[in-house]
Order: sequence, then C-alpha cells, then structure tokens
Amino acid sequence: MGKEMNHSRSHELFARATELMPGGVNSPARAFGGVGGEPVVIDRAEGAMLFDVDGNRYIDYVLSWGPMILGHCHPAVVRALQRAVDKGTSFGAPTEAENRIAELVSDLVPSIEKIRLVNSGTEATMSAIRLARGFTGRDKIVKFIGNYHGHVDSLLVAAGSAAATFSVPNSPGITNGTAADTILLPYNSIVDVERVFRERGDQIAGVIVEAVAGNMGCVPGKPEFLQALRRWTEKSGSLLIFDEVMTGFRVARGGAQEYYGIKPDLTTLGKIIGGGLPVGAYGGCRDIMDAVLPVGRVFQAGTLSGNPLATAAGIATLSELQQDTGFYDRLEKTTQKLADGLRTAAQSAEIKVVVQRCGGMLTLFFPGPEDTEIISWTEAARCNTKRFSRFFWGMLDHGIYFPCSQFEAMFTSSAHTDEMIQQTIDAAGEVFRALKQTE
Repeated sequence: MGKEMNHSRSHELFARATELMPGGVNSPARAFGGVGGEPVVIDRAEGAMLFDVDGNRYIDYVLSWGPMILGHCHPAVVRALQRAVDKGTSFGAPTEAENRIAELVSDLVPSIEKIRLVNSGTEATMSAIRLARGFTGRDKIVKFIGNYHGHVDSLLVAAGSAAATFSVPNSPGITNGTAADTILLPYNSIVDVERVFRERGDQIAGVIVEAVAGNMGCVPGKPEFLQALRRWTEKSGSLLIFDEVMTGFRVARGGAQEYYGIKPDLTTLGKIIGGGLPVGAYGGCRDIMDAVLPVGRVFQAGTLSGNPLATAAGIATLSELQQDTGFYDRLEKTTQKLADGLRTAAQSAEIKVVVQRCGGMLTLFFPGPEDTEIISWTEAARCNTKRFSRFFWGMLDHGIYFPCSQFEAMFTSSAHTDEMIQQTIDAAGEVFRALKQTE
C-alpha cells in the first residue's frame, strides 16, 4: 500500500513520551489507539501540510482536529501573534481585543448577543450547562448518545470521540450522582425526544446537542430532529444549547445554526474561534448571559480567559472568514470533490463505504452490511474498524494524514488545493484496491 515510511525518530520520541505521560500523549485522540501502532511525532506544519520529525510530509486532513480552517501558519494569523506577543502574553485584566472578538462573533452568529471567553471547548460546555441550570432552576440535562461535549463529568456518559474509539462510553471517576441528572437519548430520534419531554419536560434545564455530530464521525442532524428540539425546549421552558465547538465557522460562516436556520438559546464555541490557540466561549441572548457573575449569580471564572494571544489569533482568523465572501463556496467545493472522489474510488474497487459531509467536515465510514447511512451511534458502532485501520495506515504510507479513528471527522481548509485533493483520491484508489486484494 505505498512506500513504507521511516518513523525511527518518531518511535524513539514516543517511547520516551510513554515514560513521561499517560500513554505517551496529552489527549487520547492522539494515541492511534483506534488504528493500532504508534503515532507519528510532528515537527512543523505549513498550509495543508504536516512534516514529522523523520522528514516525512503529509497532506493534513486533521488540521489540529478542526481549528486550522485557513491552513497552518496563515500569514495573517502569524502576523497577529507576532504583534501580540511583543505586548505581553497574559494580563489578567480587560483588553480591547476581547471587545473585538466579541463583536466579530456576534456579527457572525446573531444568536450570540453576549459572550464569555473561556479556555477550552470542555470549559465552554461545562459553563453552558451550569448556566442553563442556574437560569431555569432545574436540574436535568438531555444529551445524545455518541455526542461528545468535552470531558465534563455529567456529559461524559455514552460519549463519542476518544471514548468511542476505546469503547469506554462511561469513564471511571464519574459518580452515579453526577450522571443521574443527565438524560441520554438516541441521536436523530424525534420519538424519544417527544417521549422524554412529555414525561419530564418540567424538570429539564436544557438540551445540549451537536447539530452536526463530529465525534462518532460526521453525522449531520436531521432537520426535522433539530426542529423538534427547538419546538419542545420552547414549549417546556428549557434551553436549547448548540455545541458548535467543532461546527462553529466550519459548516457555514454562522455555524450549524445558520446551516439549519435554527436559533439556539446558548452556543458553545472553540477550535476555529482561537485560530489554533487554546480557547473556548459560550454565549447567547442578553437575559440568559446576564445570569452569569458579576451581573448575575451563576459562577464561572478563569485566570487566562481572553488570553491576548488566543484573541489575536481568533480575531485574525474570524476577520479572514468575515471578509472573504467566497470562502465558504470554495470550501464546499473542495470538500465535495474529496467526498465524491473517495466514494468513486471505493466503488471502483468494490469496497463498500458511506461518505458523509457537511460544510468543511466529512467522514469515510466502512459501514455494517445492512447500513447505507450513518444517522446515530447504533450504525456508527457497526462500522468495520479493522478495515478502517488498514485504510488509515495505507493512506499514511501515501503521505495522507487522516484522523486515526473511524469515529472522528476529517477536515478541509482553504490551503487544500485541487492537486492535493486529487492526490488524496488517487492514493485512496490504490489503498482500496490493495484492501480488496488482501481481504
């Protein structure tokens, strides 16, 4: 399946890392646990390319798990960071840049009238559900099986992402009491949503959902399902929380809520909003957000929130997306070309796949025999992860860096050229044919 690459330096560094860090990594999604073997160790990146410590180069479809929508080391982002670092890396005090990024977000995502910057997507979702409970005076939160909202105790129940990769949907350390206020429902199931709201609607503080799930692979929410969530939350006085940590500014300029035409009460953001630096945010209408300290009584704080480097990178990235009116049309075409090409290459090799896409994110699934579409964790769990693993390593040998799990979405950027997309499709054709010959 292509020329086997030399990874000797990566092997040495990873061996040492396992002595220093749990599993040798600082996030389980990097551990290659879903495909076996050892991760490659990255040295640098530029545009749509990664370069590892052994000198191998890869076309990157992970993009730091989504944030690098402009590609790596985009000149505007680099310049903004250079200017910011000269002024200082943290103040613990208000800055003009915080105002600017808040204005940009509210312009791009109209449902967000006020915003609170935090340091990660996990912190954003944790804060949003606390706010939903504090604002409504209720305890219960509805989440969906296979949706991942960060490693928040009450939400790390039947989660996707690395939890799905390692088949650990419920983490040790999560107490029964913490999980008791989380109501689990199947994704894309209107029947279950209607049932739980009829039975317990007056207890539900909020519903948190990935409108386009990205942590069991790219699984778009059905429009009628998301509309049902909006209808039932309004009827019961609950809050609808869109987790747009992944989809924000990626599936459309205004995120999944623009794509579907649905206005949530609260939105959580991360990844792209920081231009590749650690950052998160949550926001919504004024009356809800004013329940947060120091105006209201719901506590949330953070020493590095609104960090000047993160805000500088975020402002540069969001400004590019706001000013380039043709950006999302081009991103759609790039991603659609990749999706169509992968599908055609698999069909030519008589390999069954399902390719699902939304905006600048997509997943190539190796589905179960009876599945023609992935709409929930039930279908995702039936995917052939062993075949995905062989596909992943074959593509890596061809210099294509895909997510190291069947249950993670891949991403495109404005730095991916037509030539790169075609190179990826051609490589996939070779790998599919090799799979067919060896199975």
